[in-house]
Amino acid sequence: MKKQMKAHFLKKAYPLLPLTTLAVSVNACDSDRQKTERPNILVILADDMGYSDPGCYGGEIQTPHLDRLAQNGVRFSRFYNGGKSCPTRSALLTGLYPHQAGVGRMTFDAGLPGYRGNMTHNGVTIAEVLQTAGYQTGMIGKWHVAETPLRQDQRQWLAHQVQYDNFAPIDNYPVRRGFQNFYGTIYGVVNYFDPFSLVNGEEPVQSVPKGYYSTIALADSAAAYINRYARSDSPFFLYLAFHSPHWPLHALPEDIKKYEDVYKAGWETIRKKRYERIRETGIFDRTKDFLSERHFSDAWEENASDEWDAHAMAVHAAMIDRMDQEIGKIIRTLEKTGELDNTVILFLSDNGCSSESCQMYSEGENDRPAELRNGDPMIYPRKKEVLPGEENVWASIGAKWANVANTPFRFWKGTMYEGGICTPAILHWSKGLKAKKGSVISDPCHVIDIMATCLELAQAKYPESYNGNNIIPLEGISFLPALKGQKHADRHEVIGFEHFNEKALIAADGWKIVRRPGQKKEWELYDLNADRTEMHDVASQYPDRVAQMVAKYEAWAARCLVEPAPK
Repeated sequence: MKKQMKAHFLKKAYPLLPLTTLAVSVNACDSDRQKTERPNILVILADDMGYSDPGCYGGEIQTPHLDRLAQNGVRFSRFYNGGKSCPTRSALLTGLYPHQAGVGRMTFDAGLPGYRGNMTHNGVTIAEVLQTAGYQTGMIGKWHVAETPLRQDQRQWLAHQVQYDNFAPIDNYPVRRGFQNFYGTIYGVVNYFDPFSLVNGEEPVQSVPKGYYSTIALADSAAAYINRYARSDSPFFLYLAFHSPHWPLHALPEDIKKYEDVYKAGWETIRKKRYERIRETGIFDRTKDFLSERHFSDAWEENASDEWDAHAMAVHAAMIDRMDQEIGKIIRTLEKTGELDNTVILFLSDNGCSSESCQMYSEGENDRPAELRNGDPMIYPRKKEVLPGEENVWASIGAKWANVANTPFRFWKGTMYEGGICTPAILHWSKGLKAKKGSVISDPCHVIDIMATCLELAQAKYPESYNGNNIIPLEGISFLPALKGQKHADRHEVIGFEHFNEKALIAADGWKIVRRPGQKKEWELYDLNADRTEMHDVASQYPDRVAQMVAKYEAWAARCLVEPAPK
């Protein structure tokens, strides 16, 4: 790689609270205060993190706090998401499939009920239900489930050079959807050092202090919320949605430094090492060969941009490392306030790692800034001429590293293969967990199940109507029995997926069909019981099974507002 290449970094970053209104002093609860038996619930969502990125799922990235949660909790081997950010978040919040929640695609209105780009009011959020059940409710971080129409001066707006009161319809802001407190962003993609669409409650945050970094600010805010909520006799529900490690590759120099030599070994070596560690974790049947083939045949030794690619992956790792550090801060806050033992902590990712090369996008459009607040141009290193890391560089790791991040699976975010829809998921609950610590739950679960599980934990009832709206029946099934060491008796007959005409359906018996747009073949068929990583398409061997499952997919799609997606 070219020796003259220059790394761009901020000189220093300072942990700080984003707004003084969020600063709450640390006051431990009185030891004799009688808390309700119902647990607190903390859902932490990573963004575009690969299945094998965290250490407890085989990654080389240092995630000691997630590893601790896994060691003293449980991991899920088959926890499914919506394949992409907006669908997953809408499903997580409502317990409905994304199309039923109105967000079958992204946050733009396509004129069809399942594709309105705005979370429906015919569904309720976890926060809305739990608030009526006496819970304190707060959200921190990335919202991304409200319609975000483009403005005529989008380029200037993204650069904070013009201001508007709202970033999306105000009736779908978090504080209008059951959250008593909110600090975070309404849009999906942000500059980590100066986020666009940053809001406190309903008020736009006009500027951030020098040294601001999103991951730190969000964790500081979450800690402040916990300190506040711990003073009350009422339990709390807190939803913390980090931006990390979604592109752009923005990280702190001290975090990048830890990994500056790690990825010089190349794609093949890192992937094989992850696979060997995964075999040791007990997540999969170690007697079987479950590593899928690489999607690419090119060798690292022949890579002309090896320095840039190794550095890019180092930044990705640094972003996850920092997120783990900040999760550690939140765990310590729970410990200091006496809330850790009776707090259910669920950590997961919204989808698989992204294959996108965002430096190839057109700057100044949608949510991709063309310049910084001061007018300096944002660099999109299309020829990999500038190393990523600093605020003024907009880049991502690309498909080859995404293939590594999603080890042992095929494909990535946006597809309905396991690499796109299966997330690492960890649950920790000292007081109530009866399953063996450190064990793996292999029952299939989906983000729609989080609502049902929260309702059972909170002893709350899902409503038939809310605020004058008829509510769509709940789709999710509680996985609380699995946490209590019981057999998960209630199972989904099918779990369905659709996004941009990428389609899939998983049946209760472990068989799965997948269909990709633009492919000559109609449907592929996989037996996930024997072929967890989808290496052997057996559709031609079982045409009757394919036909039966396609019929089930079509019935699911008709019920869940899935239509032929608009062009």
